[in-house]
Amino acid sequence: MPHRYFTTEISDGTATLRGADAHHLARVMRAKPGDTVILCDGSAVEYTATITGFGEDRVDFAVEPGYPSAAEPTVEVTLLAGYPKQDKLEQIIKHGVELGAAHIVPFFSRYCVAAPKKEEQKNERYNRIALEAAKQCGRGVLPDVALPLPNFGAVCRSFDQYDLVLFCYECGGAPLRQLLAEAKPADGQKLRLAIVTGAEGGFAAEEAEMAAKAGAKTVGLGPRILRCETAPLAVLSAVMTLTGNLE
Repeated sequence: MPHRYFTTEISDGTATLRGADAHHLARVMRAKPGDTVILCDGSAVEYTATITGFGEDRVDFAVEPGYPSAAEPTVEVTLLAGYPKQDKLEQIIKHGVELGAAHIVPFFSRYCVAAPKKEEQKNERYNRIALEAAKQCGRGVLPDVALPLPNFGAVCRSFDQYDLVLFCYECGGAPLRQLLAEAKPADGQKLRLAIVTGAEGGFAAEEAEMAAKAGAKTVGLGPRILRCETAPLAVLSAVMTLTGNLE
């Protein structure tokens, strides 16, 4: 399989790759003129590209007409994940991107064990993890990881961006299959869906009430208590299955 890189410098049958990816292709992979790669413009369009030359910190290509990425799901999913301790957020990002998430938004809430610390520095690493996962699994868009929201109120204020918000609660809720069947996207648009899961301590009762008042649909995850790094991936997998994106 040809190597995959993201660049926005694609136009009129030519393209340019710069920075660390250009260095990797030229110096690490030891590519030469005539070699082919897949270039992605970050908007779910891919191009078969043939290397035409090298410059300082750049690789130039001739590209064939673009075609839609087959790897992008028919739903646009945002994972809103309670900020976990240790490296669990990295696992959520890496595997969430593989399963088709478009956005990952960590947040702090009442029962979070982790506390904010050097978040801008960590966010750079999180987005690099998302980039590498996207290249590895063949994504046609570059999923992004946001800086963490400071509290659950900020989470609830973001709900109006979505067609459906699934608030995953250990006390149970409506069947996921039913909620997805009833969801209606805007005309001609993908269904914009948010999955909200808690950190190690789960959610306070008042946070569950806040979510419901803000328009979220409370959903149960079965009789077992899932770990904070398992829940978002389990729900994302179920969403992709029920919407036909794992077939």
